[in-house]
Amino acid sequence: MLRILLGSQLRRLREAQGISTEQAGYEIRGSHSKISRMELGRVGFKERDVSDLLTLYGVTDAVERAPLLELAREANTPGWWHRYGDILPTWFEVYLGLEEAASLLRTYELQFVPGLLQTEEYARAVVRLGFSDASEEEVERRVQVRRTRQERFTAPGAPTLWAVVDEAVVRRPLGGRDVMRRQIEHLVEMSELPNVTLQIVPFGAGGHAAAGGPFTILRFAEPALSDVVYLEQLTSALYLDKPTDVDTYMRAMNNLCITAGRPDTTTSFLEGVLKEL
Repeated sequence: MLRILLGSQLRRLREAQGISTEQAGYEIRGSHSKISRMELGRVGFKERDVSDLLTLYGVTDAVERAPLLELAREANTPGWWHRYGDILPTWFEVYLGLEEAASLLRTYELQFVPGLLQTEEYARAVVRLGFSDASEEEVERRVQVRRTRQERFTAPGAPTLWAVVDEAVVRRPLGGRDVMRRQIEHLVEMSELPNVTLQIVPFGAGGHAAAGGPFTILRFAEPALSDVVYLEQLTSALYLDKPTDVDTYMRAMNNLCITAGRPDTTTSFLEGVLKEL
C-alpha cells in the first residue's frame, strides 16, 4: 500500500511537469515500463531512483523531498505478517497490507464470523476446518495472525469496521456450543465499540443483492487511493478497484445495510440467540 501511495504521488509530479514515462525511465537508467510499474506500486523502490526522479520533476527543496524519500524507505520495510510467510499465501499477504492501511472496512459474511471479530477459540475452530492437516503449531500461528490483525481495531486511532453478517453465522455452533456462546458474547462487546458497527441479516429477509457470496470493501484515508473490493476464494483472491466494480459492490453493501436489522437492535438479537444456546 505504501508503494501504491508513493507511486501515485510520483505519477502526479511527473504529469504536472509534462514528462513522459520514457524520459523518466532514462533518468533512472530504466525503461518506461519500469516507471509504469513503480507508479502502480508493483515493484520496490530504490531510494536513489526516487531521489533522481524528484530532481527531474523539479522537487529540489529538502523539506519537500524528505517525506517522499522516507516513504520510499518505509515502502521497502516488510510488514509484520512477513514472518508468517511460510503459512500465508502471497495473495493473502497482499490483503493484509491493504487492511493495515485501510481507514474503513465494510465486510459481509454469510458463513463465518469475520476474522477481525473472532475469539481465539472460534478462530481455532475455523482454522482447523480449513486446514485439517495442519499441525497444532501451525494452527496456533494462524490464530496469532488473526489476533495481531485485531489489535489495530481496539488501539487508539483505530480504523472503522462495519460488518454485516447473515443470521446463519450466529446460529451455526462452530466449535461447539460453549465456543459459540463466548463468540456471541464477544460480538456484543465489540459492537459496543465506537468504531465498530455490526448488523445481522435475518432469515426472514429472504434473498438480497449479495447472495453471491462474502466480500470486503476497503477505503483509505489517502484521497489518491481508490476503494478496493476483496473477494476471497479457496486458493486465490480477486482485488477489484475499477470504479464500475466498486460501485456495484458498494450498492450491494448499502442494500444489505438496509435489509439487515438496525445496528441498535444487534445486541438484543444476539442476546436472544444466547438464550437459545
